[in-house]
Amino acid sequence: MGFRFRKSIKIAPGVRLNIGKKSASISVGGRGVRHTISSTGRRTSSISIPGTGISYTKSHYTKPKSKSHLTNTQDYVDPFQEVTDFNNYIEQITSFHKECDYEYDWESIVKEPEPFKVGEKGPNEVAALEKLNKYEPNILVKVFKTLEDKRRKELEEEVKKAIEEDKKLYQFWEKQRNTALSILQKDPNAYMTLLKDINFCNELAGFIDSLEFEALDGVTMIIECNINIDDIIPTHYWNVTKTGKLSKRKYSMTDYYSIIKWYVSSLAIRIARNIFGLLPIKTVIINNQTNVLDAQVGRIDNITILSVKIDKATLEKLNFDMIDPFDALNNFEHNVKFLKTRGFQPVERLV
Repeated sequence: MGFRFRKSIKIAPGVRLNIGKKSASISVGGRGVRHTISSTGRRTSSISIPGTGISYTKSHYTKPKSKSHLTNTQDYVDPFQEVTDFNNYIEQITSFHKECDYEYDWESIVKEPEPFKVGEKGPNEVAALEKLNKYEPNILVKVFKTLEDKRRKELEEEVKKAIEEDKKLYQFWEKQRNTALSILQKDPNAYMTLLKDINFCNELAGFIDSLEFEALDGVTMIIECNINIDDIIPTHYWNVTKTGKLSKRKYSMTDYYSIIKWYVSSLAIRIARNIFGLLPIKTVIINNQTNVLDAQVGRIDNITILSVKIDKATLEKLNFDMIDPFDALNNFEHNVKFLKTRGFQPVERLV
């Protein structure tokens, strides 16, 4: 049995020190916006808009250096820090499943009142008019009439700009509400439009080559996820020798492919969590694909290495901080063939 340790200490208003078993972090901010910097190298920004039902989380990942760790000028590099950075990267690419980037409450968005009544003045126009009406030129401006005229024209222009801003504000509210209504009606076309508009899973850019979506109906979706394993998973790791020097060593076959299996399965779970946090989808089929060389004919083939059918109800019961992402696939219908010293093998897609 494993035990999870976490302690949060307030060190200043809006600032907390979070201490875990394997890492520590600093959280800064209050209601609505909070930024967290972890000792693992991950930076997370959490933003919620009160009254809108929208909550958004964005994480930043840092990839390890792939080229020489010394420049031509032979700048000193701390070998211990390099090893720490590398280990943090490995932890990041095998822990995607621990986070979710979207949490939309479409019911709350539909209920959000319009920013102002049609035919009435908007908040920006009201503020600009008040500024214009309260304008009182000082003595210097009164002496130079042209200065007063110039200032009044500037304030009148601000009123015009404010009217345009109010138009945009109302259009945004109207579009947001119409989108929410379509999503709640489980309109597959609305799903596709939204996924494109928000650039779904942009937070994982660099770790995914491409994503393709197909809404079978209002509650089921298929996602084709193309990844390039060679670009993501290093074949060597770094450590520090007894003399304090940085040493590069090759992973054993079992260790190398273990990282790959955690990366592929963790990514699939993260994508499922994101889709469930964004849309009223009940089931998602995720096909992870990659390019491999067929040495017999000298051709690059795109093969499916994991096909998993994830239902929201089961996924929500998992403890994402404690699961092994590859073992967690056993909770769902899936096709996978993984060999410890050869990695993923081609499998059939689920339908």
